[in-house]
Amino acid sequence: MADSEKKAALFDQLARVGKALGNGKRLELLDLLAQSERSVESLATASGMGLTTVSAHLQTLKAAGLLTTRREGQKIHYSLADDDVAALYRLARDTASTHLAEVERAAADYLGDQPAQVSREALLAGIERGEYTVLDVRPAEEYAAGHLPGAIGIPMDELADRLTEIPADARVVAYCRGTYCVFAHDAVELLARSGRNAARLEGGLLEWRLADLPVETA
Repeated sequence: MADSEKKAALFDQLARVGKALGNGKRLELLDLLAQSERSVESLATASGMGLTTVSAHLQTLKAAGLLTTRREGQKIHYSLADDDVAALYRLARDTASTHLAEVERAAADYLGDQPAQVSREALLAGIERGEYTVLDVRPAEEYAAGHLPGAIGIPMDELADRLTEIPADARVVAYCRGTYCVFAHDAVELLARSGRNAARLEGGLLEWRLADLPVETA
């Protein structure tokens, strides 16, 4: 006969992951950690949260088994426990987008008008034929941790001053962290104003990795 208390205990353990995901700030931290390993200080800077707040959220995520840590001197670096954590984050994000109209309204408010997009399949084929200049506009540490093959790394906050590094006649495909990353939107807008042919990659590095497509490291 099934033991209802033991069954309840089992489902309570499963719920620990759901509870850890049930906070927007923690999802934002997972979004950052899907790009690269980071210290508490780096996560605080990237997210705009305070150190104490970030540390508390990281402890919750780690207690749920979603993060691992590595110590380097006095610093502790956090990373996702495995690729399945990135896949879980993406599934939670996409499920919310599919079933909650408020998500798409909030995304439209945040991102603005949707620029032209290039699919992962089309970009991969175009890279092999030398048709595209691929532009990674994430921060330098994220580019170094992993980027699309042959991508030029120019952080979004440096792009206006480094436009000469991009050939004027190039077909540029910009990308950043993922579907809801604003950097690629801003990059396409800036490149278009400079007279360049630009589009953004559908999704970003998160989706590229989860599709098991090739990634290079600096």
